[in-house]
Amino acid sequence: MLTTCLTTLILLVSVMCLLWLIGTLRRDVSLVDPFWGTGFIIVAAVAAWQNLPLTARGHLLITLVGVWGLRLSLYLLWRNWGHGEDRRYAAMRQHHGVRFWWVSLLTVFVLQALILWFVSLPVQVALVHKSAEPLGLIDLTGTIIWGVGLFFEAVGDGQMARFQADPANAGRVMDRGLWRYTRHPNYFGDFCVWWGLYLVGFAGGAGSTILSPLIMSILLLKVSGVSLLESTITDRRPEYAAYKQRTSSFFPRPPRRG
Repeated sequence: MLTTCLTTLILLVSVMCLLWLIGTLRRDVSLVDPFWGTGFIIVAAVAAWQNLPLTARGHLLITLVGVWGLRLSLYLLWRNWGHGEDRRYAAMRQHHGVRFWWVSLLTVFVLQALILWFVSLPVQVALVHKSAEPLGLIDLTGTIIWGVGLFFEAVGDGQMARFQADPANAGRVMDRGLWRYTRHPNYFGDFCVWWGLYLVGFAGGAGSTILSPLIMSILLLKVSGVSLLESTITDRRPEYAAYKQRTSSFFPRPPRRG
């Protein structure tokens, strides 16, 4: 297990450092975002390759991670293409000035590599264990939860993309479709994906890695997800205050009546 986890960690940090170098030369570190899903695919693929032959559960994990990661990376690549550096990183660049090159290395690229590696531990550990136990109810439950998460991410992203593509919606708040029931269907979807993968990993002997989905949940709710995104959005979209009053911040539910 140590060999697999150390290999994936070193590989992730190395790839992130290479991406940082490319982003620094291009003066656009936004390329780290599309890599997020791909990074999980790389980790799963390397862990699987080091622990062949795969069991049925191993094939299931590889498939779930691959489908989720590929969709996310392709979507983010398409969304960011031709738009320049994301405003979050542009604000960091302006704030740190000449120090941005090493601040971005540590707080954007290396930090994301470490988080990615830690969050993916349920998949890594389950692949190392190679449990021969047949797929069962826990695997099915995990796959269903993963499927719910993928649905919320993919449908939510598609709805938002269509909304933003209409010039008439400039400056307005998206409150249709899944966004009527939760202000962040994509984050809720990510939450479900990783708890679903954890359950499949749990069935394969990775129950001790529960901190991984817990950390992801905290990040989505309190750090880099909901809290960060909503810290400035009301200033940019005045309608958002009313939207917050009637719409759940995370877990879907019918909107409150005004």
